[in-house]
Amino acid sequence: MKAIVISMLALLLSINSQAQNTNKKSEVKTTTTTVKDSDGVKKIVKTEETKETQKIKLEQEKNNTLNIPTKPSQVDVTTKTQVSVDGVTKFVDVDRSAYYTYNGQKYQVAIDNSGYTMTLPDVNEKTILRRTSNNNYIFKNKDKLSVGYFDTEGNLVVETYDEKTDTVVLEKYIVVKP
Repeated sequence: MKAIVISMLALLLSINSQAQNTNKKSEVKTTTTTVKDSDGVKKIVKTEETKETQKIKLEQEKNNTLNIPTKPSQVDVTTKTQVSVDGVTKFVDVDRSAYYTYNGQKYQVAIDNSGYTMTLPDVNEKTILRRTSNNNYIFKNKDKLSVGYFDTEGNLVVETYDEKTDTVVLEKYIVVKP
């Protein structure tokens, strides 16, 4: 019985040590700014945390060698920004505020307290974008409710279910580069 317990303990500890197959790097940058105006003194603290994660991939094993070289793989970078103005804290992953084009029209996406708003320059109607727990956004205007996300190029991709054709329709809003 004692041997079984020791064997199980050794097995559990060896599984934990084998699961370490990623390179991780984390960097935190804090900037403090004090602004003095007619309303008084405001202290703005901006903290940016950048995390880089890279899965370790191995090349083909060579005969009569002990070491297996690694090969380059994709590095996933996530940035979280925390802004605190006079004690009020707001978290922003990546500010996606910009102009986007779709079907020849130019849309403005602007950050607000709960996510983003999207507007046409000449129309007062706003579309809201609210972040979900899996980094997607709920895309809501008066006509539709959809799911959206930002792709690797920074474009906004909106997926809407069409009941008539039983398909998902993709709309891609292209970010306007300055």
